[in-house]
Amino acid sequence: MHSAPIFRRYVVKGRVQGVGFRWFVEREARLLGVGGWVRNRDDGAVEVLASGTQSQLGSLYDRLREGPRAARIDGVEVDDAEPFGGYQTFQIEETW
Repeated sequence: MHSAPIFRRYVVKGRVQGVGFRWFVEREARLLGVGGWVRNRDDGAVEVLASGTQSQLGSLYDRLREGPRAARIDGVEVDDAEPFGGYQTFQIEETW
């Protein structure tokens, strides 16, 4: 029996734009089987909206805190998110 997916919003701060961060997140999320999207924000942060199990989202959080080699992660804010549909896969969204 599958439990209902959990929905989370992550805001990653630091040097996270222009360093391949969105592609890193897309690849890691797909490997983990997480649904949702990632996008740059105009304040210099990267925002991730994700759905998955507690275990999948925990692993995604660990990877967001690590980031790709060129990035510098100053912090990752985590909030519960409203459930969303239509994101069975993970993708890069246009800048918000």
